[in-house]
Amino acid sequence: MVDVAAAEDATASALQEALAERWATATDERTIRTPGEPGVRLRCYLGLRQELLASAGPTTV
Repeated sequence: MVDVAAAEDATASALQEALAERWATATDERTIRTPGEPGVRLRCYLGLRQELLASAGPTTV
C-alpha cells in the first residue's frame, strides 16, 4: 500500500499512473481532501509480486 500526498489531484493521479506502468495497481477513483489541511491524498495498492512485463517491441510472425 502506498499513501500519496500531493498538492493537487493532477499530481496524485500522475504518480498513480507512473506506479501503474510498473506494477499491477488498484486505487481509489478519487483523491481525499481533509478539511483544514492543504493538498490531497490518494491510496494505491500495489501488487508487487505481479510486476508487469515491459513490451519487447513488435512481434514478427
